[in-house]
Amino acid sequence: MRIVLTFLVLLISLNPGFGQGEEDPVIWSHDVKKLTENEYELIFKAEIADDWHIFSQFTDESGSLPSEFTFLKSGEDYELVGTTTESETIKEYSDIFEVDETFFIKNAVFTQRIKLLNTALSQIDVELFYQVCKEVCITKDYTFRISLSGGAVVVKEEILDDRDLALSSALKLDLKNKERLKTKDDANLKKGSNLWIVFGLGFLGGLIALLTPCVFPMIPLTVSYFTKHTKNKSTGIFEASLYGFYIVLIYFLLSLPFHLFDSVDPQILNTIATNIWLNVAFFIVFVFFAFSFFGYYELTLPSSWSTKMDNASSKVGGGLGIFFMALTLAIVSFSCTGPILGGLLGSTTLAEGDVANNLSAGMLGFGVALALPFALFALFPAWLNSLPKSGGWMDTVKVFLGFLELALAFKFLSNADLVGNWGFLKREIFLGIWILLFVLLVLYLFGIFRFKHEGPKQKLSKTRIGVGVLTAAFTVYLILGAFNITNLKLLSGFPPPDFYSVVNKESNCPLGLNCFKDFEEGIAYAKKEKKPVLLDFTGWACVNCRKMEENVWSEPDIYEMLKEDYVLISLYIDDRKSLPENEIFDYKFDSGRVKNIETVGEKWGTFQTLNFGAASQPYYVLLSPDLHVLNSSIQNANSETYESWLKEGLKNFNELNKGQFTGIVQ
Repeated sequence: MRIVLTFLVLLISLNPGFGQGEEDPVIWSHDVKKLTENEYELIFKAEIADDWHIFSQFTDESGSLPSEFTFLKSGEDYELVGTTTESETIKEYSDIFEVDETFFIKNAVFTQRIKLLNTALSQIDVELFYQVCKEVCITKDYTFRISLSGGAVVVKEEILDDRDLALSSALKLDLKNKERLKTKDDANLKKGSNLWIVFGLGFLGGLIALLTPCVFPMIPLTVSYFTKHTKNKSTGIFEASLYGFYIVLIYFLLSLPFHLFDSVDPQILNTIATNIWLNVAFFIVFVFFAFSFFGYYELTLPSSWSTKMDNASSKVGGGLGIFFMALTLAIVSFSCTGPILGGLLGSTTLAEGDVANNLSAGMLGFGVALALPFALFALFPAWLNSLPKSGGWMDTVKVFLGFLELALAFKFLSNADLVGNWGFLKREIFLGIWILLFVLLVLYLFGIFRFKHEGPKQKLSKTRIGVGVLTAAFTVYLILGAFNITNLKLLSGFPPPDFYSVVNKESNCPLGLNCFKDFEEGIAYAKKEKKPVLLDFTGWACVNCRKMEENVWSEPDIYEMLKEDYVLISLYIDDRKSLPENEIFDYKFDSGRVKNIETVGEKWGTFQTLNFGAASQPYYVLLSPDLHVLNSSIQNANSETYESWLKEGLKNFNELNKGQFTGIVQ
């Protein structure tokens, strides 16, 4: 019973919960320590609500916005001594931006030493700009007014000139029915089910590993040992089940260092998506795995390891001895399970969510699949007679896995090519390589060619022919996708995006749609055409934006509405292009903080936060040309939800034109 409870606790621990946010998720305070006559230490403290986090000053600039301190009058009345230090931070991978992000939870402390240049100075003003995030992000600012003498602080208001005021005012929209903005987002449902998807991938990998020559012959031998070499049948069943549980435990334990030790950073896995040389390294490793499956050499752990574990199981006996037997199996079978686990390792970085939890879920699934036969055949030993005999079919399984390893290897090389912008593995070339690999696999499965390590040629089994037919069908699917006859939705995220192509495309808009990248231009066009607006807050490096475009916008009914019924305005929040000199301006927030707007992304990011109180992408809003909000905002959604949302917006737009729209969103 204790074993069952332990297993359930391990499984439940993988499912993170989601809390509810508070209206004011961060409470700021400050303190001052006088160090010498002219030196002080300024301390800024944040109390952060549960489930919320704020970002470090040093988080990756390609991700969410870092916390930014501006020490007013620094260099005039005082000078900074060193940099602003921080309390302990956390690193996690962002699926949206594909970078490691550094942030604080629960509390944060920033410390800065200063040295007075003006000894009469009694007050220092410090501005802080930061993002606080949970499921979505909110951009906020805070001004610290610090009295060095302990007296009352004086609020100084910065005055903008008329030009800055005019450009700032232009960012603010006169939205009607703004209170109806309430984000619909099924991302939480996706996150909740994501661990089960990864568990399923791990389970599938374990089932495949069972069919390899390193594992399959061990099933009848091990089950026979437990059922025939124990005092009674019930003891044999218990020990076989315990053996299976230990297999699950061993593979699960392999993932724990990624949770427990900072020295083994789980974000090493996450950086696969963006780190060029790590991607290249994985490409080489997976090619090495593939050729081991092709029989050119064998990967093994040191034989002394398995010998020591086997001796330990004999000497110790009992439950601990069974544990060492399971560990011996894991070591001996590494030549077959290692490459499969490598594939699982790679797949966890492609799935959404926390990578360490993904890895644990995948390892748990792998272990369960690998252990299940030992328990089941111990319960029902007669089933052993139905097992196929070991033979050449297991070599076929290994070669099949070798081709899959090669295909996955080129996925990692594609990641490196995209990040490095090398341009040699464009979408068509990538698909061409995959097509070649799977054509070779089809030829192998139908016996057209063989590898040297295989035994005498035998008649093709029905199973091998069936797998060959399915592989041939998949190859045809790839060919159709390469010629844009189909859209390869089943492979979303694997090939390079369609705009990364050897064929030059004139359109810079998703799916070749007509879009505007300036709000005023788009609104003017919408007024002229008398159409509603789909306002799309997106990013060049936004992965979830691409997924929405490729998997949701590409649906025929949705695509038709976007093309014919809406005016698409796509505003890129991460666009680092500088604004024209006459469009650069200072924007003053309600708190008094002034921000210099210099880039296109800064303009549209401020525009999004100011009007819609959001800072995450993708973020979609439906507006009429005269700025009536036509429906709730929406972020990640499935095609059914998104289509219904667009239709509701059109219905409300038509009612608005008839004077019937009340602004009530269903």
